[in-house]
Amino acid sequence: MLNSLLQHEFWLSLEYLPLAEQIGATWLFPLVNSLHVLSICFMLGALLMLDLRIAGLSATRYSIPQLEHDFLALIWMAFILAVLTGSALFITRASAHILNPAFQMKILLMLIAGINMALFHWFSRAGRHSRFVAASGLLSLLLWCGVMLAGRWMGHII
Repeated sequence: MLNSLLQHEFWLSLEYLPLAEQIGATWLFPLVNSLHVLSICFMLGALLMLDLRIAGLSATRYSIPQLEHDFLALIWMAFILAVLTGSALFITRASAHILNPAFQMKILLMLIAGINMALFHWFSRAGRHSRFVAASGLLSLLLWCGVMLAGRWMGHII
């Protein structure tokens, strides 16, 4: 019980940070929210192109390393911006978000997407262009769609 209370106090304390109060009570909230959505759009647009190629469903005349070269920097920059803006949005209602099943699912799916990406890189760097490599592209798309859906559901699940 005490541990649960301390954890709740921690998440609640994030909401009282000056930055969280400034974002939550001003025009910064819709700006940060808009930047969050735009960064996700850029990330997923570039990831879609790469994942469809990895899965062998599109752009097969281009090599995977060529498309990685073209898209990975954009994917990472957009992902970092999405994490920063998402964190800024999170701290405005941290104690509620942390208990939200949709938020929990979003974080879990992002973690699985990260593991999928690490496994893809391990298999592809080892020269193992197996069915796993192709399947990882499709799995990545499914996982990121799940992240997006969970993010949208956060405001509708208590």
